[in-house]
Amino acid sequence: MARRQHITLVLLLGLAFFFSVSYLYSGPGSLTARDAARLLSKVRTGQSQTALSGVDVKPTFKPDLSTLPEGLLDVESIAPKLENATLKAELGRATWKFLHTMVAKYPEKPTPEERKTLQLFFVYFGQLYPCGDCARHFRGLLKQIPPQTGSRNSAAGWLCEMHNMVNKRLKKDIFDCNKIGDFYDCGCGDDKKDGKKDGKEDDLMLGKKDGKKDDEKNK
Repeated sequence: MARRQHITLVLLLGLAFFFSVSYLYSGPGSLTARDAARLLSKVRTGQSQTALSGVDVKPTFKPDLSTLPEGLLDVESIAPKLENATLKAELGRATWKFLHTMVAKYPEKPTPEERKTLQLFFVYFGQLYPCGDCARHFRGLLKQIPPQTGSRNSAAGWLCEMHNMVNKRLKKDIFDCNKIGDFYDCGCGDDKKDGKKDGKEDDLMLGKKDGKKDDEKNK
């Protein structure tokens, strides 16, 4: 008799636990796997985000769409179409390395002049890039998301977003923008060291040249 009562008590406790958990996860503030997937999809595709019930949505990249003057991008590419696929790929890799390194060196708190310089650089880059169809596509992206120049992080995040939009068009892998600094090393920590090294090498080279000149004079 006591054993039967014990089994009944265990079953009742199990049912109570099951219904309690079901109630908690069916509440309006819970985030289902489908909701999470939909949220991630919107972040990746750049769509506008609507806050889910009980979820605080804070997008990591919110572009300022009013930073580029109208009509500045309504021009033609200076270079013709680049037909050689191998050269186009090599040019693209080298260009992205240059651009990511450049924004990694951009000031964290830029002056108005520095912000204007970076903005105009990308505008003219979209005209001068030596692949006409690539340049035209880049200008189209600039119209969607103008250069973000408020800080180093905003510039780096914007450029990574642009890179991913290009990669998506070319059906290439998408970068994790949180790790973009690991892939494109700016060498920022070695500036002083490299500067001293370069200075010594320059001095040594100058010394050798001067020494040769002195020897020639003595002769």
